[in-house]
Amino acid sequence: MSADLSRLPGDGAQPARAAAEAEAAADKPARHPLSWVPTLYLAMGLPNVLVGAVAAILYKNMGVSNEDIALYTSQMYLPWVLKPLWSPLLEPYKTKRWWVIAMQFVMMASIGAIAFCLPLEGFLRASLAFFWITGFASATQDIVADGVFMTTMPPREQASYAGLQGMCWNLGAVVASGLLVSLTGWLHDALGWTWVQCWMAVMLGAAAMMGGFGLWHLRVLPPGAPAAVHGQDLRTAMVSLRESWTTLFQKPSIWMMLAVVFFYRFGEGFIEKFGPLFLLDPRTVGGLGLDNAALGHIYGTAGTVAFIAGAFLGGFIAAKMTLRRSFLLLAIALNLPHLTYYYLSHALPADLWWIGAVVAIEKFGFGMGSVGHMLYMMQQIAPGPFKMTHYAMATGVMAMTKWATGSVSGWLFAGVGQHYASFFGWVLVFSLPPIVLAWFAPFPVEHSPAEEGTAHAGH
Repeated sequence: MSADLSRLPGDGAQPARAAAEAEAAADKPARHPLSWVPTLYLAMGLPNVLVGAVAAILYKNMGVSNEDIALYTSQMYLPWVLKPLWSPLLEPYKTKRWWVIAMQFVMMASIGAIAFCLPLEGFLRASLAFFWITGFASATQDIVADGVFMTTMPPREQASYAGLQGMCWNLGAVVASGLLVSLTGWLHDALGWTWVQCWMAVMLGAAAMMGGFGLWHLRVLPPGAPAAVHGQDLRTAMVSLRESWTTLFQKPSIWMMLAVVFFYRFGEGFIEKFGPLFLLDPRTVGGLGLDNAALGHIYGTAGTVAFIAGAFLGGFIAAKMTLRRSFLLLAIALNLPHLTYYYLSHALPADLWWIGAVVAIEKFGFGMGSVGHMLYMMQQIAPGPFKMTHYAMATGVMAMTKWATGSVSGWLFAGVGQHYASFFGWVLVFSLPPIVLAWFAPFPVEHSPAEEGTAHAGH
């Protein structure tokens, strides 16, 4: 969960009740982590990417303009920005397991509703509303799913399964941005379906997947350890929320650390929003003219394999060099490959394999550099009595970057005359501040080498 509430005052019977519930849960036969960790993180990656990336491709196929796509879909990052505000409100009432499963069934319903909105005349407004519901449910699931993992497994086992976490989260991304997008292309090109029919089928399939995850987790997901305020009232949770915010801003160098977190992926935010649109747009307007099937193969297969390979290399470098000594290198690894889209927008190559290789280079750097980002939040911002809450707040700042860059990317694209080469030239400019900030990044929390180098580069 994202709130560490053990320090709160309260009725002595309540912590005793929480301890009794934890003991009762421990008496039940424990499921092996391999029965629930992979599916839990698959169920986290799929809706996250569905809302954050696939929605833009859907609206592109439905004829929505690039500027409107960037503006509307970027607002859907707000649930991940705001999730620290409601995370403490989850603890007093139900178990973490209950919240995970409930959110998966909510997403089954909301994603299914998106499918039935698409044939409507006002599909944009109606589908955006259900994408928003999916986003809030997905962000809530992220909070409680990480809480199940962190409170069920001891630290040594957490380290052992960190790589599996990241791999399964990214496998969920592969299913969403690769398999499902490629399927729409095949249905459209091979079977002659309309885009409405293609995306209805795919969204109903995604809804069925979320329902399947919910049913599976009803059987295998552990409850997670109850918080100290479990069974108490809302007032106690609000006291915890206030104290967690206060202690965050009492940390040394906190404003500089938050600036590092916000700007670390600043340039990447523009590529994440407009990269797929550039690849799909026809060559007559400066794009590469790919179809959905090709885009799905590049992003979902080559891109994801490259991302995972880069993440493993980044983790190896951070473990060998320590985060403090490798942080600048990792920031350069993430931002320097933005040259790839600048090259593609000028050269406009036609060979699909070459385009895929160039995009894979950018994804490899993204994966490698993302390790530094996650480790910095875990090791420098999160430590303290409110570790999970402060980590959730740091990831909220990270999500704020996506929201901010996505919101202004449409205006930037219009400002440069809808010229992709100029747009990606500005992205290179926006990639310089992250490197400068990484050079000056503060490291107020000291760690032994044995404690450094464990992170999952996923969400």
